[in-house]
Amino acid sequence: MNQESRERQHVLFLCTGNSARSQMAEGLLRHLGGDLFEVHSAGLEPKSVNPLAIQVMAEVGIDIHSQFSKSLSDFLGKVPVRYAIIVCDKAERACPKLWPFGAVVLSWPFDDPAAAEGNSEQRLETFRQVRNQIETRIRQWLPEQRRP
Repeated sequence: MNQESRERQHVLFLCTGNSARSQMAEGLLRHLGGDLFEVHSAGLEPKSVNPLAIQVMAEVGIDIHSQFSKSLSDFLGKVPVRYAIIVCDKAERACPKLWPFGAVVLSWPFDDPAAAEGNSEQRLETFRQVRNQIETRIRQWLPEQRRP
């Protein structure tokens, strides 16, 4: 096996605020993808990580409490991103041609759980639903990445 095939490919999950969907996706792929990837997340307008995202990830045994919001500018031209995965419509509309050189740009839009209304249990349930949708999508995508 040559050196290039042993290097982990960089995956960047991108969202508007980098507070919920992209943070959950980062934690899930890091957990499910093993050593295949170097996983990152970023936002167009970074906000702090939503405590409900941390809580629902902990419910499935994934600790993201030490993750933090990052700006897209932290990665552009600085990290050799192989896959840029946009997890919200707003970010996709704002950045249709983010990675013109070599990256595969994927669109996986999910509803924004941070915009959920209702009491605390209803909002928590929305975060769980989005977490589960992201996990399902990652699990569907991973076998494609393991093929020779």
